Amino acid sequence: MIDEINNTVEILKKGGLILYPTDTVWGIGCDATNEEAVNKVYELKRRNDTKALICLVANDFMLEKHITNVPEVAWDIIDIADKPTTIIFDNPKGIAKNLIATDNTLAIRIASDKFCQYLINKFKRPIVSTSANVSGFPTPKSFSEISDDILKGVDYVVNLNRDKKNGAPSSIIKLANDGTVKIIRK
Repeated sequence: MIDEINNTVEILKKGGLILYPTDTVWGIGCDATNEEAVNKVYELKRRNDTKALICLVANDFMLEKHITNVPEVAWDIIDIADKPTTIIFDNPKGIAKNLIATDNTLAIRIASDKFCQYLINKFKRPIVSTSANVSGFPTPKSFSEISDDILKGVDYVVNLNRDKKNGAPSSIIKLANDGTVKIIRK
């Protein structure tokens, strides 16, 4: 696993795209602070850049570094969630501008997968995590279902967990600084 982490970090540092296993589904990823890399993800997915992408962080500290004010209820949700949960926060900072939604929000999940945690910690920056499919097509349930367009469009494919069936995509909850909580995806 160490070699995979080192190889992946080198690609991320160069602004490249990776295909990697996450705590939910296989994901396309890049440096979440690099606008050019984020653009490449939108192009590969053939997705309009007004449709936001998810960002993964390694821990609480990294979350607080990129969100101006983490509401107290966010910590409660993170603590009690029984599956990977992405939270949409107001006022992100230190992230590529094209990753931030038009309403100045960002969807972030603290990675629970060990590979993702180690990778993000070693890289020292958040990474993009979006399902490994072209926009409008179904999310692949396993590595073998990932299309050739996606496989050929990334700079590095992580060689781990290729025979594992994916879990469901994460739950998504939107938190506003005024205390409003809205469930986007269960």
